[in-house]
Amino acid sequence: MRESESACALTSETKTFVVPESDEDLLRECDVETFRSSGPGGQHVNKTESAVRLKHKPTGLVVTSQQERSQHRNKQLALQKLRKKIERLNYRPAKRIPTKISKSAKNRALEIKARRSQVKRLRSKPAIDD
Repeated sequence: MRESESACALTSETKTFVVPESDEDLLRECDVETFRSSGPGGQHVNKTESAVRLKHKPTGLVVTSQQERSQHRNKQLALQKLRKKIERLNYRPAKRIPTKISKSAKNRALEIKARRSQVKRLRSKPAIDD
């Protein structure tokens, strides 16, 4: 499959990746590599190549999964992780529109502060002058 035919093509303007709906199509765009997992699981984990590493060719993202004893289940987990990573890669935050406080709101806040400071000044004992 050539790059122009890829379902996960990079769009030029927004630089987002379109992810195929089916797992089979997504797997076709990936290099699948299996290897021996490490960690708990005993002899079964040490002898079988149940861990899966997926490298997504269009984006260059690499995802591994070795939590389960089954290679098939690890492949499903790796695909889920890959979809989440591509989704995060595609995320664009909404453009922030700067806002400004109106003059009346600013004056109102200053009046409230002035009243509050006057109340606090009245709490203190009066100064005795000679």
